[in-house]
Amino acid sequence: MRLSTKEIVVKSLKNGTVVPGFNIPYLPMMEPVVRALRDTNSFGLIMVARLEWIKFESGSLKAVRDEYLRCRDENHTRLHLDHVPVIDEDDLPVDYDVVIREAIELGYESVMIDGSRLDLEGNIKATAEVVELAAAAGIPVEAELGAVMGHEAGPLPPYEELFASGKGFTSPDDAKRFMNESGADWLSVAIGNIHGAISAAKKDQKKIEARLNIERLREIRDRTAVPLVLHGGTGIKKKYIMESFENGIAKINVATAIRQPYERNVGASVKAGQDAVYEAMLAIINDELEIADSARKLI
Repeated sequence: MRLSTKEIVVKSLKNGTVVPGFNIPYLPMMEPVVRALRDTNSFGLIMVARLEWIKFESGSLKAVRDEYLRCRDENHTRLHLDHVPVIDEDDLPVDYDVVIREAIELGYESVMIDGSRLDLEGNIKATAEVVELAAAAGIPVEAELGAVMGHEAGPLPPYEELFASGKGFTSPDDAKRFMNESGADWLSVAIGNIHGAISAAKKDQKKIEARLNIERLREIRDRTAVPLVLHGGTGIKKKYIMESFENGIAKINVATAIRQPYERNVGASVKAGQDAVYEAMLAIINDELEIADSARKLI
């Protein structure tokens, strides 16, 4: 029997393993990502976020879906719609419901609504609307609470200052209320993680080496009892990553670690870019996340 994405992520939480999601800002990246998952008998989500067809070259929801249908391996992959913000990284409103309806019609098997730039009540309301849409299609919804920074146009405050202050970190009490009232299936949390920069001036820079507040993560896990998601997975020290899997993180997003190798090498040829993605994937699967053979446990 074919397991749904929701069932797989719940199984990941129960097993103390993790489902990685790999962002595809350039369509040729998809084939080596799927191939690496297959070659290591691992499972992962193929993802695209709205900003990746607005600010990169993934084209559109349909273009990504079509490429996925060409490359997919259902023993190793499912298709997920990543960040669709209510207010985007440029502080502009987004017709998020239109985007999410299109993804559902195209056959995306899980979706993410990001209302984290709204107040708590606004985030709950927008998320609940999307949950109702997705429920009709029988697919799960990921939401975000707290501020996972990095995509904004302006400079970030010093990382150590951010971490020490806990600015933007997810509140465990708010998380409990949010999940109870929104009906979301998974929750993306802010516990020290940050996104990779996407501006043309900064997108090739090395990410800040982040760390995680594991105690805060445990508090959120205990109050919500749902699969939690770690965005901005690239650049976090491995010890924190592995500890997060033991404390509620059931899905982790990876973008910069495979995007930058592609961008550095595609000037030589598309194949060179794809080869670089494949090698980066093997390092992520085997060494950084230690999830080789995870398909055996999850599918």
